Amino acid sequence: MTAPDKSVALVTLGCTRNEVDSEELAGRLLAEGWRLVDDAARADVAVVNTCGFIAAAKKDSIDALLEAAELKESGARTRAVVAVGCLAERYGAELAAELPEADAVLGFDSYRDLSAHLGRILSGGHVPSHLPRDRRRLLPLSPAARPAEVSHVPTPGFGDEPVGPVPPTGPRVVRARLDGAPWAPLKIASGCDRRCAFCAIPMFRGAFVSRRPEQVLAEARWLAQHGVKEVFLVSENSTSYGKDLGDLALLEKLLPELAAVPGIERVRVSYLQPAEIRPGLLAAMADTPGVAPYYDISFQHAAEAVLRAMRRFGSRAHFLDLLGRVRERSPDAGIRCNVIVGFPGESEADVAELEEFLTAARLDVVGVFGYSDEDGTEAETFPGKVPDDVVAERLDRVGRLVEELTAQRAQERVGEVVDVLVEQVPGPGGDGEVVGRAGFQGPDVDGVTVLQVADFSPAPRIGDLVRARVLTSEGVDLVAVPR
Repeated sequence: MTAPDKSVALVTLGCTRNEVDSEELAGRLLAEGWRLVDDAARADVAVVNTCGFIAAAKKDSIDALLEAAELKESGARTRAVVAVGCLAERYGAELAAELPEADAVLGFDSYRDLSAHLGRILSGGHVPSHLPRDRRRLLPLSPAARPAEVSHVPTPGFGDEPVGPVPPTGPRVVRARLDGAPWAPLKIASGCDRRCAFCAIPMFRGAFVSRRPEQVLAEARWLAQHGVKEVFLVSENSTSYGKDLGDLALLEKLLPELAAVPGIERVRVSYLQPAEIRPGLLAAMADTPGVAPYYDISFQHAAEAVLRAMRRFGSRAHFLDLLGRVRERSPDAGIRCNVIVGFPGESEADVAELEEFLTAARLDVVGVFGYSDEDGTEAETFPGKVPDDVVAERLDRVGRLVEELTAQRAQERVGEVVDVLVEQVPGPGGDGEVVGRAGFQGPDVDGVTVLQVADFSPAPRIGDLVRARVLTSEGVDLVAVPR
């Protein structure tokens, strides 16, 4: 096939870290002469960037692969389906054996040569399935020893390998936007050194590696040039940023530089580990103009016995103290977290303590998950498994409590003045609403703000940052009127 004829669609599942990986793969494929399309039915190859975090995400990924495979039999243009991403990295050849509908299952090590692999598959050739390995062992145990080794270990989302000439203005950016949203995830690190008993991510994402500040800033400038107004800093653990580069204060130094990038209106930080949150970081997040008042803190539970079994630190009292310190510096802060119910050994008293914490914490958003065994994790071997029906009951009970509490927290915001990043406007026929997010609302999962703009001129456009007063709330969503 000639270069203009080669077309590929990238289907992305899972978290914002996967979205960055997909845009990096898109940039690589564009540089190699592929044409990107947004519909797998119109592409020669459908590349499905899978998620392998929990059972529901695995099912969604397999369903997406099967749906793409059906296109090959339906008369669509699609000739091949390739699995990449976390599920492919985690299970490799095992997934390929159980899912023969996929033409290849490729791990992270294949990303550098993805164009060649796809070309080989379209030509009738075979690419061996990925053979999984524990990626924690690919880099030195000591974070300080990692920078010299990183270039030899493919790290998704970094874009550090040569693709095209080196620009004279700074580090190379290997990325292509796959949507026109006014916000974009920006990866600052990959991997994790924590050993939470329930989590398999370090095994397939590897040891913690920070991107160098100049690379992060170069990509932020590139995103601004492509219409991005908000960068959403993502990693498996943002509070560890810089430790392998010899500077644990590096994130608080980087935030003012990111906020000063021309065109960037807002910087949002995600996934903070409570045990690693330092006073200097809280100060930088609260005091740097342009940094969103948004604290995505990974509590996971509040009962001390459960946290210790999870191989985590903290307690209800410690977490409430931390929230107090956040709100002391940033009274209007938005705070979100995830919690797990039904962890092995969890008692009714532990659930009650979690409920007491959630009631006292006044959180804006809480994701509630029921525990399930994950392959290869320490918790998979733990005794004291909570019966499935009890896990389901606790999930429902805590979920209903959270729904009530977060609706109350949204109601507390009535009367506040907020800055709303506009993400949706009415269509050509006037249908639809003006919808965006306040600074304390993260993308996709944290609620939205609907703007009433009947008497507001000029009409807001996507990417505008509109100052508005909150009139009312609907669940976790807000309704506001421009000032």
